[in-house]
Amino acid sequence: MKYARFIAGGRALNGHLQEGQLIDAAGVAHDPARVQFRLPVDPPKVIALALNYNDHAGELGLTQPKEPALFWKPNTTLLPHGGTVIYPRGAQFMHYEVELGVIIGRDARRVKARDALDYVGGYTIGNDLVVRDYVTNTFRPPMRGKGWDTFGPLGPYYVTADEIADPHNLRLTAHVNGELRQEGSTADMIFSIPELIEHISRFMTLQKDDVILTGTPKGISHVRPGDVMTLEVEGLGTLQNDIQEEDEGAEPITGQESKEGEWDGR
Repeated sequence: MKYARFIAGGRALNGHLQEGQLIDAAGVAHDPARVQFRLPVDPPKVIALALNYNDHAGELGLTQPKEPALFWKPNTTLLPHGGTVIYPRGAQFMHYEVELGVIIGRDARRVKARDALDYVGGYTIGNDLVVRDYVTNTFRPPMRGKGWDTFGPLGPYYVTADEIADPHNLRLTAHVNGELRQEGSTADMIFSIPELIEHISRFMTLQKDDVILTGTPKGISHVRPGDVMTLEVEGLGTLQNDIQEEDEGAEPITGQESKEGEWDGR
């Protein structure tokens, strides 16, 4: 089942997708093109993964990690389908990253990989936006590069796990202004979903509605104010967001992270 949270007629509603319409709890049908989508869940936390595809590490010239390279995606980054991403003034290289988002269905602690999929409630699409100026050193948490407000679109749907026969065989694409920019498959992930859940839950409780962003394949490119990003993951729908420049009162960002392996004295 595909579930959505949305606003229609000034009311916050929940519904499921049926024959192209969103059906709310009262059985009333709503056109998805005419509602305002909300986040598919309100996650207690969002954990993201760097370099989980070999080809993406290669295009950045970065070292493939020997264990999952994790970082936080602040909840203030989260943005629903149809929301506007803000382009920071002064950014030199900002790009999208289409990702499979795993939604945890129940609390998980010390879960073994063989049991991990039993803890998955469903899936959604994530866009792990980043100002690459600040992420040349992968093994430092890239908070300044990936933690900007609006840099974490999710949605549009919460697709229950039973709808996805194999989450490790899904096509991912990203279009910008209708042009295909990124294409890959979750079959190429380095660390599988069960491996990630086992690794994370060994030291941290994964809570119901937490989201794990599982990484992105090769194909990043610069996006600019005025662009529209359209991301798809097979079976999960389409996540679309436009980009607008930050207001004139914001000071342009300056400076860059040190290169991978360099020591900058801090």
